[in-house]
Amino acid sequence: MDEVFRALADPGRRRLLDSLNARNGQTLRELCAELDMARQSVSKHLAVLEAANLITTLRRGREKLHYLNAEPINALADRWISRYDRERARALADLKHALETPPMDSDAFVYTTYIRTTPERLWQALTDPAFTRRYWGAEFATDWRTGSTMAWTERGATVTDPEQVVLESAPHRRLSYTWHTFTPEWAASVGVADDVLAALAAEPRSKVTFEIEPLGEMVKLTVVHDGFAPGSTARGMIQHGWPALLSNLKTLLETGELLPEPEPEPEPEPEPEPASGAGRA
Repeated sequence: MDEVFRALADPGRRRLLDSLNARNGQTLRELCAELDMARQSVSKHLAVLEAANLITTLRRGREKLHYLNAEPINALADRWISRYDRERARALADLKHALETPPMDSDAFVYTTYIRTTPERLWQALTDPAFTRRYWGAEFATDWRTGSTMAWTERGATVTDPEQVVLESAPHRRLSYTWHTFTPEWAASVGVADDVLAALAAEPRSKVTFEIEPLGEMVKLTVVHDGFAPGSTARGMIQHGWPALLSNLKTLLETGELLPEPEPEPEPEPEPEPASGAGRA
């Protein structure tokens, strides 16, 4: 965490993060023009931010795109903010973001985390129903070959569709598939309202990609979820779902246990009734 604090201490690096928060997925050239900073300075700042895992990069052809990575900030919240206060803080941050921040031009959700495991074990955790049902609550029925269809089962509801397919499957290195179909059965199983379901069903199908990179005793996992329409309802939902899910995945692989569920807040005790005649003159 020391690297995170050192990275955030510099105002120039905070400006870069603010720029990516406003418009994610920028190139080095775009960031230089946006902030009116020298290319060499921006490159050095980006290197520090990437070393602290505050940003992650993806290659798209000859371009290198830069994305905010929420994992280190979530780790800070896990360490110093209680579960109840975290929900309140996140609600206030979401409201502030909605009121002050213009929509991002890039719709991709990108998240990088480092897990003390092996690529083989991580691949198993992403594909084996015995694993996925523990940290995700979902199971996938497929042979994990490129082009194969997938059946999703979540909370007792099974969703099948010809467009639910494996897009790319390179064991222990890269896995990509289309997102599930939003059906009334799925909505009922997870408690999604009818108006939200209608908005989700009207959107194009998104896709998720897992990139696995061994780094000594650690594995770097980058999740890219993209293909959303501007102002997507699904994009807003997965933005909070993925960090919690991946935190559970990391904990399960490193400890064999899941994160504990937050205990419900105790109901306030009712005030005692005044004694008969109390308060009378």
